[in-house]
Amino acid sequence: MRSIQRRLSLGLIGVLLLVGLVLAQTSLWLFDLGLRRYLAEGMRGEAELLLSSLVRGPNGIQLDEKRLNPVHQQPYSGRYFIIELDEEPWRSRSLWDAELPMPSQKGLAPQLLPGPDGQELLAWRGDYKRFGRQVRIVVAQDYTPILESFRRVQWTGFALGAAGLLLILALQRITVRRALRPLEDVRQQIAQLQQGQRSELDNQVPEELEPLVAQINHLLSYTEDTLKRSRNALGNLGHALKTPLAVLVSLADREELRDQPELRETLREQLEQIQQRLGRELGRARLAGEALPGAHFDCAEELPGLFNTLAMIHDRGLDLDWDAPEGLRLPWDREDLLELLGNLLDNACKWAETQVNLTIRGGDGGYSLMVDDDGPGIAEDKREAVIGRGARLDEQVAGHGLGLGIVRDIVESWNGRLSLQQSPLGGLRVRIELPATLAS
Repeated sequence: MRSIQRRLSLGLIGVLLLVGLVLAQTSLWLFDLGLRRYLAEGMRGEAELLLSSLVRGPNGIQLDEKRLNPVHQQPYSGRYFIIELDEEPWRSRSLWDAELPMPSQKGLAPQLLPGPDGQELLAWRGDYKRFGRQVRIVVAQDYTPILESFRRVQWTGFALGAAGLLLILALQRITVRRALRPLEDVRQQIAQLQQGQRSELDNQVPEELEPLVAQINHLLSYTEDTLKRSRNALGNLGHALKTPLAVLVSLADREELRDQPELRETLREQLEQIQQRLGRELGRARLAGEALPGAHFDCAEELPGLFNTLAMIHDRGLDLDWDAPEGLRLPWDREDLLELLGNLLDNACKWAETQVNLTIRGGDGGYSLMVDDDGPGIAEDKREAVIGRGARLDEQVAGHGLGLGIVRDIVESWNGRLSLQQSPLGGLRVRIELPATLAS
């Protein structure tokens, strides 16, 4: 879709060109019409002067050349006449050997007539009676210099009009940009909302944008309230289920089920999976906190709290450490990254002996997240199986399987890559590569 600026510019150009051409042509036409009428009055007076130059002589009616305008004696001077007296014409010497067409009607000729030497003539015809005889007089004047002046005025007008149009377009562009600047401010504020740097849009906007900003702020408030209610409901549900789950686990260990080991084992497995799932969702709600939806992940702000939470959960004196460039922000949803890192670090803490490290690196080529522990690690031939959802290598410890399956799904949704490697600490390294091109 074309930009608003371009559409406004094209529309303005079209309107100005149309209005400008109509006004210019109308003005020239009116000026030309007025000038022709003015010149026609002069030619009528000239025709009457020629009529008075017809005098009686020894041989009848004659033309007294002493009374003629001298320009009528110069060849191709641009001033011409023809006098017809009973079909007997007198011609001005300025016509030389050229012919002057006779206008079809009295008064000013509706069109210019062709004249000698490529001239275009403005002609006027009058019918009179002189000495009782019919006299027809045609007076013509060269209109070519005036037409050339009109053409020069047209080209000058076109040049000035083009310059004026460019100036108007420049001013219009500046005006439109200034008028649309509040929209750019709103766009930047929405980007800040996405990054979690603000909770709502500013209300100080032009009145045309007030309904839009008010609606967005209402939507943000509604979304935040919905998330709070969902988080609270999840926490309440989790706590409400803890007691019934504890009772069921206790019932699974009763003497009555020892005679049915398969049923007892199946029941314990299912209850353990429910506990793991419940613990994961409660942990996610606890780690997410009160962040706005869509907030990006600021390592310096989020990682300390995440590691403090993990230290309280895994109170075994583990050495938990993280390393990320100063000011690094990961351009993905904060809650998704908290869930991803929470699962990875939680798994690492469960298997580590003494140490867990998180390393984050970023650049134009993408982002790299590495979680290392000094635990027993995973054999190379079994690593692919662990990444699969629900796979477990040790049933005695709430292990890697479910958490890594969830991590895999998140990484794949971002077009990233998850791999398990040997850690420099001696245990397992979980490495995640995320492309930078999909982050924006």
